[in-house]
Amino acid sequence: MLAEMRIQGLGVIDDATLELDPGLTVLTGETGAGKTMVVTGLNLLGGGRAESSRVSSGARRAVVEGRFAASPGALELAEEVGAEPDEDGTLIAARTVSADGRSRAHLGGRSVPVGVLGRLAEAQLAVHGQNDQLRLLRSSDQRALLDRFAGEPVAVPLAAYRAIRTEWTGVIAELSERRGNARRLAQEADMLRHGLAEIESVDPQPGEDRELVELGRRMTEADDLRAAAETARAALSGPDDGELPGAIGLVGQARSLTEGSGDPALQELGPRLAEVLAILADTGAELSGYLDRLDADPERLEQVLARQAELRSLTRKYAGDTDGVLEWARTARERLSGLDTSDDALAALAARRDELAAELAQHAAAVTAARTEAAGRLAEATTAELAGLAMRDARLQVGVAPRPAGDSGPVLVVDGRECHAGSGGVDEIEIRLVAHAGAAAQPLHKGASGGELSRVMLALEVALAGADPVPTMVFDEVDAGVGGRAAVEIGRRLARLAARHQVIVVTHLPQVAAYADRHLVVQKASGAGVTRSSVRRLAEEDRTAELARMLAGMDDTDTGRAHAEELLAAATAHREADRREEIVAAEPADLAEARSRRAGASSSGGGARRRRVPRAG
Repeated sequence: MLAEMRIQGLGVIDDATLELDPGLTVLTGETGAGKTMVVTGLNLLGGGRAESSRVSSGARRAVVEGRFAASPGALELAEEVGAEPDEDGTLIAARTVSADGRSRAHLGGRSVPVGVLGRLAEAQLAVHGQNDQLRLLRSSDQRALLDRFAGEPVAVPLAAYRAIRTEWTGVIAELSERRGNARRLAQEADMLRHGLAEIESVDPQPGEDRELVELGRRMTEADDLRAAAETARAALSGPDDGELPGAIGLVGQARSLTEGSGDPALQELGPRLAEVLAILADTGAELSGYLDRLDADPERLEQVLARQAELRSLTRKYAGDTDGVLEWARTARERLSGLDTSDDALAALAARRDELAAELAQHAAAVTAARTEAAGRLAEATTAELAGLAMRDARLQVGVAPRPAGDSGPVLVVDGRECHAGSGGVDEIEIRLVAHAGAAAQPLHKGASGGELSRVMLALEVALAGADPVPTMVFDEVDAGVGGRAAVEIGRRLARLAARHQVIVVTHLPQVAAYADRHLVVQKASGAGVTRSSVRRLAEEDRTAELARMLAGMDDTDTGRAHAEELLAAATAHREADRREEIVAAEPADLAEARSRRAGASSSGGGARRRRVPRAG
């Protein structure tokens, strides 16, 4: 869950800290006070888009920090990116947005890509706003919602479907290319075969061009090189006539003189001169070997020059050196193997396409079956929730039907029907609403008002809560367009949801705020031409005044306070009744049966009837 959140320099909020607890937390405040900035901060913590326009006027940057009681998934992510949780197991995430638009993200004290915060939000946080109502109208989002509810029974075959589909569409594209461009591909194949034949006839070797350049240089400069080597050897060994000693002879004389001097100081130089003598002798031998290997054969030189000309004929056409020519040949062979437009090659591709299509159809059917089963459960659970949201006769339907093949996109035959095989399967998902008794089922974008959409979305979220591992859920004015009894029931449903999740709600409805475990209020203050807001946690005695203000700005009237107190009392009664129901529902069957027998005995004993306490709400 989110334990604490600090916002600095974001919109009208200069510096505010929100201390959060489990259960239901509501956030209220006057219009323009900055409630939206709290949700903006949560979106930034979740890796959302950073906008410099959100930075407070005159501030250098906006900073949002959140301290999470980390879930196992969040701790795995932290370990993956090298972030360190605190000693108490909490994890601190931070997002900084500068006035010039630059954005930075940190997790556990470590700088991370913004995408890491997005992955953290998937494990920790779900933010639902009024835009979610618009997304609820799109078929693709309705499909994603159903898949989220279904879980692994859809996720597993869908992953297999997508993997096979990628290969299948690749084979279809290749087959289409070969059939549609047979002449061009045949010309390309001829060009590649000609190039490969030319390269194979020359048979270049790796690095051969560089070796020939060095060999040719030595051969063309053989006379100069021989003179240099012979002069160096004579300097070491002495001239061939033996009239003058070379360096080897002179060093040998010096060694003999020092070792035979009888003076220990001179004799110590003997071993060093012996080392010099050995080095000079080795160098002289290497010079003699070099002279023996030096090739000055004019015929051999012609052969080298001719070979260089052959290699240049390749490097002018295919690459800058022989290594590049060899790489071109390797790539050409691979390309040539894929350009076979013969009847046999096309038949083999078509057979592979059909084989993959059959496998893909099996996975598509498995996805459809899992979605159909989950659709019934989701519709039933959501309809039950709508009954408690002042839509007692409403029913939700979740339809799963094959998407007909169109003019574009791949076509797959599933159970004898031609379907559009999209990346999400072959199904079209449509959520329909029967708004009241006797009404026809209508798609949400046709048959639901704004207030009904708000309640449908909340009912879906409550139904999804059991399948959703996210511990913290945020609702930003999802009660828009709702009032009266429906608003009371929305507050009650949010309180029930808060029994299993941490729920944070931004609301303008006092009926919803009355159900809060904790009530935060955003207050604005103006001075020196600047408006700044702060966040304050209300004590229990202050909640009545805030609810009265929300009712009609009547916080200073007895009527307003009385109405607010009524709301709080009703909310308390509802929550206590809901808790009792949960306790009874959680009892083992044998205890529940015993409780029922005791209740029956009490009602019939002595002929006296005990008056039932009416259920709150």
